[in-house]
Amino acid sequence: MLKKVFSHTGIFLLTALSLLPLQILYVLANGAYILLYYVFGYRRKVVRENLINSFPEKPISEINSIEKRYYKFLASLVFEIIKMRSMSKAQLNNRVKFKNTDLVEVYLKNNESVLFCSSHYGNYEWVCMAIGLNFSGQHYPIYKPLSSEVFNNWFLNMRSRFGNNMVSMRQTLRAIQTSKGTANMFTFGSDQAPSKEDSTYWTTFLNQEASIQLGVEKIAKKTNRPVFYLKINYLKRGYYEVDCVPICLHPAATAEFEITEMHTQFLQEMIKEEPSYWLWSHRRWKHKKEKKDLKIEQGEEDLSSSMA
Repeated sequence: MLKKVFSHTGIFLLTALSLLPLQILYVLANGAYILLYYVFGYRRKVVRENLINSFPEKPISEINSIEKRYYKFLASLVFEIIKMRSMSKAQLNNRVKFKNTDLVEVYLKNNESVLFCSSHYGNYEWVCMAIGLNFSGQHYPIYKPLSSEVFNNWFLNMRSRFGNNMVSMRQTLRAIQTSKGTANMFTFGSDQAPSKEDSTYWTTFLNQEASIQLGVEKIAKKTNRPVFYLKINYLKRGYYEVDCVPICLHPAATAEFEITEMHTQFLQEMIKEEPSYWLWSHRRWKHKKEKKDLKIEQGEEDLSSSMA
């Protein structure tokens, strides 16, 4: 009971904060940066280890510079996400601009569907929220539910304000089946680490062995939906540009794991271009490859029969 009271109090405070102008929220973000980086050292060990392992060729001075820029961005990102609760459509469209939407609309206007690969880069929450305002089809973002029901519901309501149809990871197949025959977009967080049990495909990502989710590839190959990567470019504080980049237009003709390698390597190059805006505090490489992973196992759910 006490936990629920604290949760509802937290929601009230976050909602009140969201009503403040972004200029004031950014002042608060400046203070939050000092607390996160210098006072509490929030996950600094994780961030430092991830950066050193990802960029072994960079001198420690450059690692330090990337690390500080990342924490400044992270502090701003937190308040930008809070602002989602009250920002208007006009505000969002002014701060998130899309490029090459016509490449996607060719399919949607022909009553065909596409798959979007996204990642925890830049303000991925604003970008996902803005998709519903910038494309003609129905948008289905795939998300991982939070452990707190109160906060999970708050985020769901916030993320779906402008037409997004949020889909829990476990409900992905059902949503794909029920949306057949309509022009739609399913957005996947392609850099989300699989659980240890689902870590069956491994590749080199940022100079480290990493397990990669195969959901995008399996759905793309079975349905032959074209795959686009949402390349997020950080322009300046609070402003982003999103390029809709086609990475595979004929999935059914690809080799096994080819699409997975495509979107993984695309993200890798995106991070290398400007590393400060990826979520380095995430424990992306917490699962290590075991002997049984030397051979790809077939323990995952059979999507083929489910979507036949």
